[in-house]
Amino acid sequence: MNGWHAVPGGPGPGPARPVPRTPSGLFPAGAPMRPTWREPYPVTGGGVAAGAVTAFAWLLLFGLLGDDVPSYAWWTVLAGGLAWLAAGVLVRYGDRGVATGIAIVTAGGWSLAAAIVAVRWAQAGDWPLW
Repeated sequence: MNGWHAVPGGPGPGPARPVPRTPSGLFPAGAPMRPTWREPYPVTGGGVAAGAVTAFAWLLLFGLLGDDVPSYAWWTVLAGGLAWLAAGVLVRYGDRGVATGIAIVTAGGWSLAAAIVAVRWAQAGDWPLW
């Protein structure tokens, strides 16, 4: 014996506790030691949709300023450039979901304007932008 009397409720070291083992790392044991990083403003479908609708309205309003193919194309290029500038600011300081919607719709608007210019160029045989 170790000098302690094995009397229930008597003084002594108490019941034996198993020594905690340090896991080897091969199999995860419990919560991670370091905190998990969570994005403060996650990209959501609502944000992407809001950016898409806003960019669509923006490009439509600028596109309606043009009265022929060249002016429509230049207004669309200008509106898209301003929209992408706003999307860049939103990516850095605001909601990246809204910026994603703006970028996607702006790319689509530029593609539509390029297709219209290409069709006019193919029909007339003359470059329509100058």
